[in-house]
Amino acid sequence: MAYNPHTASRVRDYLEKFPNILIEEKKMFGGLAFMVNGKMCVNVSGDNLMCRFDPDRREELSHKTGYQKMIMRGREYEGYCYVNPDGYEHDKDFKFWVDLCLDFNDTAKSSKK
Repeated sequence: MAYNPHTASRVRDYLEKFPNILIEEKKMFGGLAFMVNGKMCVNVSGDNLMCRFDPDRREELSHKTGYQKMIMRGREYEGYCYVNPDGYEHDKDFKFWVDLCLDFNDTAKSSKK
């Protein structure tokens, strides 16, 4: 699946405002992942954001506009969701979702290499 270059640019521009993080872009999950300090933080998949967050917040987040469970191969991924454009169209909502990912990134586990 291709990713929306405008949304990717929006994520890139936002993340570049944080001078103390290392950002790497990597194609994964059929989109463009933004790795922060070596860990997958947020991904642009099609027109959606794919967010990585504290799984304990799932219930709260599931009520937000644009939220969709992340299901791959018939399995729901805990601590991940898709957010469709309705959920991040406005700057304050976009900031909410990306900040959510950044906040979790410090405690998130790195994937096995």
